[in-house]
Amino acid sequence: MITNKTSLLRISAPIPSGAEGIFSDEAMAFVEALHKEFNERRLELLNLRIQRQKEIDMGRLPDFLPETESVRNGGWKAAPVPEVIADRRVEITGPVDRKMIINALNSGANVFMADFEDANSPTWTNVCEGQVNLYDAVRRQIEYTSPEGKVYQLKDELAVLFVRPRGLHLPEKHIRFGSQYASGALVDFGFYFFHNAHKAIESGLGPFFYLPKLESHLEARWWNDVFVFSQKYLGIPQGTIKATVLIETILATFEADEIIYELREHSAGLNCGRWDYIFSYIKKLRNHKGYVLPDRSLVTMETPFMDAYSRYVVQVCHKRGVHAMGGMSAFIPVKGKDQENIAAFEKVKQDKLREVKNGHDGTWVAHPALVSVAREVFDQYMPGPNQISSRSDEQTITAAELLSPPKLVVTEKGIRHNINVALLYIESWLNGVGAAALYNLMEDAATAEISRAQLWQWLRNKVVTEEGTTFNELLYQKFKSEELQKIRKLLGDDRFENGRFKVAEGILDQLVLEEEFVEFLTLPAYEFLP
Repeated sequence: MITNKTSLLRISAPIPSGAEGIFSDEAMAFVEALHKEFNERRLELLNLRIQRQKEIDMGRLPDFLPETESVRNGGWKAAPVPEVIADRRVEITGPVDRKMIINALNSGANVFMADFEDANSPTWTNVCEGQVNLYDAVRRQIEYTSPEGKVYQLKDELAVLFVRPRGLHLPEKHIRFGSQYASGALVDFGFYFFHNAHKAIESGLGPFFYLPKLESHLEARWWNDVFVFSQKYLGIPQGTIKATVLIETILATFEADEIIYELREHSAGLNCGRWDYIFSYIKKLRNHKGYVLPDRSLVTMETPFMDAYSRYVVQVCHKRGVHAMGGMSAFIPVKGKDQENIAAFEKVKQDKLREVKNGHDGTWVAHPALVSVAREVFDQYMPGPNQISSRSDEQTITAAELLSPPKLVVTEKGIRHNINVALLYIESWLNGVGAAALYNLMEDAATAEISRAQLWQWLRNKVVTEEGTTFNELLYQKFKSEELQKIRKLLGDDRFENGRFKVAEGILDQLVLEEEFVEFLTLPAYEFLP
């Protein structure tokens, strides 16, 4: 345990070899200072989320805030972004794994978002080694040798590094602040910023961040205050940090203007985090029968409420002079399946074409092979570095459009797929792998959240499938048993028996069958992580 007589911050787990320098006395003092200044406010903000959910359950649906109308109607602009991130047409994302970091930085993308959040299973080893890997990446000294002897090194031309810390709701159980678990967000941000901010500035490359799962402008204000405090602490000019906020909750959409306003000295725009957004729609509107969503495969960016969300984010960002980033293409190519890959690549192209025509300034991919596919589309339709100065779509987008549900179509195939993917992903996450390649898609916590949330919602509403069957607990148990057998056949007996599928099944049962909706699957699952 690392502690001293006066410190409130204590590490309660052995530090992996090579990571000792991350937890220096000076770095610990900084992260402790962050907790003293901001942790109580963080907990208050989480309580406000609970209060807002109660209001939604009672009928006060998401809407634009009357008290901040002057912000939405004001003619203000955010501070200009640095030239080095003016062009962000293709961004690649992935966990803070050493090999992944090298491949992503080398991928030819404009930006790599290194993820401590949904793509990362926050085992203590992953958290510590992730900090070491980023420390080495910032200094261009990162290398990796695979078990087969293949050496991975950085090229001369690299993507610009952004870092996504964990959301406000996630704890770091291996570090205590007084009697409480530390904040995962402050741990991830704090240690990275302390060790790498000056080096990033020296290189002209940051420090840059992505901020996940914000639900209000008050949460954006919290982050802005964290930035102001941190820059002052390290003697860095105010406004040096630039952060892109993921608009991946339904509530954040209605406060998009206000979120940029709160971060206006530090804003690098907004991003349409589409998978978490669908999850948030289900979660926030879960107790309203009129807002039950159909099969996950039917909720696309062409779905009216998703298209309205994309266009609204673009409107707001361009009005305020910042980037409006598009969403993730989760497809990953499969060796030996050229025809399937060709068809999938065409779907990716059409998705990116829709984004660039909506006015987005860039987009996300999950695999290096898709960088060129996305770049080709954006190069053709976005000749400049971005489309910020283009404000052609000024059509008013209403609250009703942002909430309008699509036609309810639920199939047995859709139910089975949700059960199957949720089980596979949770088991992968329990094994320390937060970005799991499943059925030619890169699944992360957000897509698993959709799967389990839909199962909960469909069960509560006793939806009738297209096949004429009512979805109830008995049918859930039957399908789950059959899907577990499919997974056993897919993986083999040894892998299945030696895996953590019993634990994953128990977690899924809790998420689906409990009367009270569990806010994030990662919260109960985290108790099972080393």
